[in-house]
Parts: sequence; C-alpha cells; structure tokens
Amino acid sequence: MSLHDKFGRAIADLRISITDRCNYRCVYCRTGNEGAQYADLKLDEYLRMVRVLVSLGIEKVRITGGEPLLRSGVVDFVRKLAELRTRTGKELDIAITTNGHLLAEMAQPLKDAGLNRITVSMDAVDRETFARITRVSNGFDRVLAGIRAARRAALDPVKVNCVLLRGFNEDQIVEFAKFSRDEGVIVRFIEFMPLEEDRVWSPEVVVTLHEIVRTLSAWKPLRPLAPNVASETARRYTFDDGIGEIGIIAPVSHPFCGQCSRIRITSDGKIRTCLFSLFDHDLYGVMYRGGGDDEMVAFIRSVVEKKEARHHIGEAGFQQPSRSMVHIGG
Repeated sequence: MSLHDKFGRAIADLRISITDRCNYRCVYCRTGNEGAQYADLKLDEYLRMVRVLVSLGIEKVRITGGEPLLRSGVVDFVRKLAELRTRTGKELDIAITTNGHLLAEMAQPLKDAGLNRITVSMDAVDRETFARITRVSNGFDRVLAGIRAARRAALDPVKVNCVLLRGFNEDQIVEFAKFSRDEGVIVRFIEFMPLEEDRVWSPEVVVTLHEIVRTLSAWKPLRPLAPNVASETARRYTFDDGIGEIGIIAPVSHPFCGQCSRIRITSDGKIRTCLFSLFDHDLYGVMYRGGGDDEMVAFIRSVVEKKEARHHIGEAGFQQPSRSMVHIGG
C-alpha cells in the first residue's frame, strides 16, 4: 500500500517527536519555561503508530523532539524500529535529529541498535555565539564531541544544521564552511521560520539562500550538486576543489512544497501534515479509544488527504502556528 495526498504527492517520510522536553533554550525556539507541562506518550505507542505508517509506505523515520536523546529508552526504541525493518523486509531509513549534548556517549549504542544517520543542530562554531543562542554555557564542547563520536560510529553522512538569524549568527557562514571541510560533515543552513514561542518573526531576520550563496562564493567558489531525491529539502553545493558539502534549506525564499513527502507526529500523538499547519489530527485519540489498525489506517488516509498544497510564510494574512516547541531539523 502507498500513501498519497490529493495533489498526488507520495508520503514516504515521517518525523516523529518522542518528547517535547529539551535541555537547551534556543532563542528562536522556546522560552525555556521550567513549569511547562509535557504529554509524552509511551514509546510502544509511538512504535505502533510507526508500524502502521510503515505498512502504508513510509520509508524514512526521523526521530525528533524536543531533544530525543533525553528520552529514556531511546536506544531500545531505535532497536525496535530496526527490528520492524527486518521483520517487514522494507528498506526503512532510521535517523535522529539531536542537539548533540548527549551524543558523545550515545552515538555508538545508537549505531549498534540500527540507527542509519544523525543530524546535529548546532548554530555556531564559536563558544560565545553558541552560548548566546542556546542559553546554555557548557554545551559547545559537548556538541563538538558528539559530532566526532557520530563520525567514529559511522553514522554517515553526519549532518550539522544551522538556523541563521540576522543579528545573531550570520557571521558564522564561512566558519561553518571551514567546519564542513575540516570535520568531514555536511553543513546545512536553514532559513529562519516563524516557529518561535516568544519572538515576533519578520522577513528582515531571515538570511536568505541568495545571501548565503553570495557569502560563500566570495570566500571560495561553489558548484551545485544534484539532489539525491526529488523531494529533498536542501539545495546542495560543494566547493571548487570538491571538499566539503553545504546544503541550504530555504522554505521562506524558495519553498519546496510541491515536492513535499512528509508528515509529522507530535509528542502527544497528533498528525501534523505541514510544519505550519494550524490544525493537528489526533491519531493517539483513535488508539486511546481502542481503535484497531484498520481504523488507524482509515484515519491516517483521511488526514493525509487534507495535506496542504503549500505554506503561506510571508504572505498577507499568514497565521503563525501556536505551540510551545517544534523541532526544525530535517
């Protein structure tokens, strides 16, 4: 079976948040409210959702948060996903997006459990800027150690995501290019999107794809790389000597909605058909009421049928989704 929306797009990628908790308080993402209430489900409940979605044609599962490595049992969760891959005979790609703070100790166990790939969110390559963005004083060295541990564990390709905000870290663009070349990782710059809890998004804060390319090209000539798949979110580049890879994810200046293959499950078990959806669809509610797999399949199909054609960032009347935390790693 396969899963398609009303625009004919095949839905093959799942992002699933297994917790809203995070040990960082990044300025573009959340206030760090210590009194926040979380509604994480049991890992077996997330696993059942994934199993049903894999039966509908999901080929890639990316585990997100919050910070997923905070979740007790995450290694075993990856192992059960890998067992699902073996049991079904499907080529299920399993990845995690993490802030990297706990990764140094967990990279090899995650690899041994069956994880294919890792993406680390890291918004600066100097300690001072890193601390200013994350509002955590001791994170930089831990994240760097985590990235290197992931490379040793062969969680390749290791990707490092950097959200660019004007006035915060646009001076890091060239430094990240050097980081890609020195550390052997793929660096991906992400245009700032209106996901934040306590900041007012404006287009003036966005460092656009054209600006990033112009800055990099002034440092060292770039050449474009072909996308790996049609639905890939990043525009890919390398340098004239072929060393290092840069991706640019530009949902604001160059939306890629027409090829979107993704749906998301929030930490409280709701389906989100677009990162900027104004409505969630309660898959956990179907399970909680005793719904069987067939009822879950019917519900998922009805939700995917409603998937939006595109987002409307920057357009008149754009309404920002209201929620406390969204992980933007791709």
